Amino acid sequence: MASTPRSPVPLPTARWPSAEEAQASRLFAPGRLGPLATHERTWVPAMVPWRATAEGFVTPENLDWYGRFARGQPGVLVAEATGIRDIASGPLLRIGDDRFLDGMHRLVDRVRADSEGRTRFLLQLIDFLQVRRRPDPATYFARYWRPTREHGARLAAALADDAWRTASDADTRTLLAGAAPDVWEAVLTPREWRDLQHGYREEVGDTDLPHVAELPQVLPGLFADAAERARRAGFDGVELHFAHAYTMASFLSRTNDREDGYGGSRAGRVRLALEVLHAVRTRVGADYCVGTRFLGDDVIAGGSRVDDAAWYAVQFASSGMDFLSVSKGGRFEDAKQPRIGHAVYPYTGPSGHECMPTIRIDAAGPFGRNVPLAARIRRDVRAAGFETPVVTAGGLCTFDHAEGILARGEADYIASARQSLADPDWFLKMRQGDGATVRRCTFTNYCEGLDQMHKQVTCKLWDKLFDADDPTVACSDDGRRRLIAPDRNAGL
Repeated sequence: MASTPRSPVPLPTARWPSAEEAQASRLFAPGRLGPLATHERTWVPAMVPWRATAEGFVTPENLDWYGRFARGQPGVLVAEATGIRDIASGPLLRIGDDRFLDGMHRLVDRVRADSEGRTRFLLQLIDFLQVRRRPDPATYFARYWRPTREHGARLAAALADDAWRTASDADTRTLLAGAAPDVWEAVLTPREWRDLQHGYREEVGDTDLPHVAELPQVLPGLFADAAERARRAGFDGVELHFAHAYTMASFLSRTNDREDGYGGSRAGRVRLALEVLHAVRTRVGADYCVGTRFLGDDVIAGGSRVDDAAWYAVQFASSGMDFLSVSKGGRFEDAKQPRIGHAVYPYTGPSGHECMPTIRIDAAGPFGRNVPLAARIRRDVRAAGFETPVVTAGGLCTFDHAEGILARGEADYIASARQSLADPDWFLKMRQGDGATVRRCTFTNYCEGLDQMHKQVTCKLWDKLFDADDPTVACSDDGRRRLIAPDRNAGL
């Protein structure tokens, strides 16, 4: 990981366009995502706000969250990563059953009304494998660990006492529960050591587990079912989540060494993604927008790089993907060790810092850091004869930067999560020549810190106008933060 500078990188100087310049710009020109026309090239990517019910249903807070972004009238708004399985996953939206459709209908209607029909609303679809909280050692050795003869031999060697070769399981568990970390590391397998230090986490290569081995047979149908429900709910399209720390990204990663035809080579690693796309397309038809969010670079050791991503992109384009949204990193493999009782969070290590870089990441800062990945992918897709639009993101927060990316042909759409969170009206303000009033994100990742703690995501800039005693202002569950961005005309 790059060294951290003592001082933060300053925000880039912003020159805001007049209304006339904005109207003539590429950023506010119409675009197309396959069968779906957009009013402009602005994009708010998926963010998880932690506002659904524990069962995954839409809440009034979800409606207000997406309605607030819709009032800023971005060209495209992507709803948060929404689970395709009907399983408990905390306060995250789910679409694994028809009972979720009523809430999804209301969400679509809210966005359509609040954006005055200008914003195209996509639903991001995700699958994830099991991740457990980091256990305390006593719990780990009592409940999760399974001793073997090899463990006994390693313990005997570590303690220089051959009696441990034939000790009972109970005695071995008790001894290890109170042992020092160097003994644990000497006795446990690398995978067990990781589970003790970071918590148990399933991987796509765990084909000894039947439900993991069967993922290629199960996932295409689950994604297709979810996409069909999204269309029935009224969403303008779906974004298949093939990025970050989750199931599909792990199949695409070079670290995927499955030997069943769904790992190893590039063709093997991309196979399931293409089968998912085919199943979804077959279900929803050619007249419905289907795109993907995927990684331009895994960042982790042994992971995929931009050469792999560009090759995947050509396969996606040739198979009928309607857009390619490029991200970076955000993997479990290099995440920071969590505290006991907490789950590992994939945005705390070097790959996570590259996914959501801050003004302290290094001397270059976070601004447009990932654009070269999108540019390379777009160049290869065009060279292969496809016009599939490419979406870029990452520290994009000024008009000139966004317009320059489009002018140079580095991307076709400009996505901004954190700047849009700071000021959901910023695209609209630019379009109307009112850019001087934009609340500018400071890229300190206050929002990401809340996400890490599974708290309702807000922006620290909102709280400059927060009055806990004002009954007209919705506040967070803890009563300390403003739950929705201030109105457009509210000053800071």
